[in-house]
Amino acid sequence: MPILIADTADIPALVALLNSAYRGDASKKGWTTEADMISGEIRTDEAQLIQLMQKPGAIFLKYTNNNDHIEGCVFLEMREGRLYLGMLSVAPALQAKGIGKQLMTAAEAYAKLQGCPAIFMRVISIRSELIAWYERKGYHKTGEVQPFEDSVYGAATVPFEFLVMQKDL
Repeated sequence: MPILIADTADIPALVALLNSAYRGDASKKGWTTEADMISGEIRTDEAQLIQLMQKPGAIFLKYTNNNDHIEGCVFLEMREGRLYLGMLSVAPALQAKGIGKQLMTAAEAYAKLQGCPAIFMRVISIRSELIAWYERKGYHKTGEVQPFEDSVYGAATVPFEFLVMQKDL
């Protein structure tokens, strides 16, 4: 399936995908849900995605099926000579079928094309299964910890923080 750079016409589909993967009852069908850790029914909205897409050095990659339906995505942004990876999402019913792995591979290829020596991300500290998945993909904990800040998109319902993980390319 093709992995392409998303554009503003994709925003409604990306918002639906991201919200279904992270929040609400639909997200509980997959293993990436934050619904039991963060309050709120939405993870993002169109305004936030427009803002992210307009940032210099930032893109969304989208994974589409044969009907051009977006089934996965990842946000990438150049930050201080490294590539930040966030919002890695796969439709809950399609998780564990290799789409996330393909998006990660595409993100690494993009980073190399941009001359980045590393990719980094923030992972919720209590998500041990997710941390282990990233470790199997070659990421390691950097030792840096960042606070979770409540926002219009939700408040923490259990204590956690973000671990910064990185993969050197």
